[in-house]
Amino acid sequence: MMQSENYARIAKKHAQELGFSFCGIAQAEFLEEEAPRLEKWLKQGFHGDMGWMNENFDKRLDPRLLVEGAQSVISVLYNYAPPQTLFEDEQNFKISRYAYGKDYHKVIKKKLKDYIQLLKKDIGDFNGRAFVDSAPVMDKVWAKKAGLGWIGKHSNLINPKQGSYFFIAELILDVRMQPDAPIRDYCASCRLCIDACPTQAIVEPYRVDAQKCIPYLTIELKTQLPENMKGSYQQWIFGCDICQEVCPWTRRSKPHQEPAFMPNEWLAGMKKQDWIEMTEETFEKVFASSPVKRTKFEGLKRNILFLNE
Repeated sequence: MMQSENYARIAKKHAQELGFSFCGIAQAEFLEEEAPRLEKWLKQGFHGDMGWMNENFDKRLDPRLLVEGAQSVISVLYNYAPPQTLFEDEQNFKISRYAYGKDYHKVIKKKLKDYIQLLKKDIGDFNGRAFVDSAPVMDKVWAKKAGLGWIGKHSNLINPKQGSYFFIAELILDVRMQPDAPIRDYCASCRLCIDACPTQAIVEPYRVDAQKCIPYLTIELKTQLPENMKGSYQQWIFGCDICQEVCPWTRRSKPHQEPAFMPNEWLAGMKKQDWIEMTEETFEKVFASSPVKRTKFEGLKRNILFLNE
């Protein structure tokens, strides 16, 4: 067996051992097809107030600028589909499924550190870095190139076996590994996600205007919410799962097995009035170590009041 094939086999074996649902490998290279798409998206202002999207343009498109001598990008998917969906009462406020438990950055980053150590034990020392949604890495594009799925019309990665409720992470290494082949796009003529978006954020297939997207508005936007969108949020106060909920491929999702992603008893029992009356002390208790901390107490209260006025 060629050394690059053997290394790829070892990488996938350890990814499975660490609880990652899927693992694929792509050659580290300049993302030639993505460059004009990203440039156009930024020029159209679809990134809104996310100024960091405009930074490190070259690094975002070339992993060799992040890791010297990079040869391979290992992409892994970590399932967050919950065993039970919370806030089913249509009057209740809702938060995105990915935020039910503890902050995924910390959970997955620890696994990636273990992953690197296991790889070094088996294939020797190398130079590499781990990334979890916190650096200029186009994670969905790399996962697509690694054959883990295709990017749907809602701009999320869709895995044909288990849908789209996944966190994506990468290892960029200066080790040559046998790359996987991308798979085809199976969205076909379906436009359920486009039609279901209550704010028309999916302006055309595969192109999302973040300024209209509920996750951007409820998490990233730090100013007042736009009045012209009142009544469009469908009770979402942190993130939104609508475009994923209506996707037929999501029916293939399987419940995650990660204890850290399980909701605590306070969150699981939250009713609409509990959200409205929530104090900062309660916020700290319910959302300790949660992704919801990103919007801070003031931001979450802003979202709640906006929907409740």
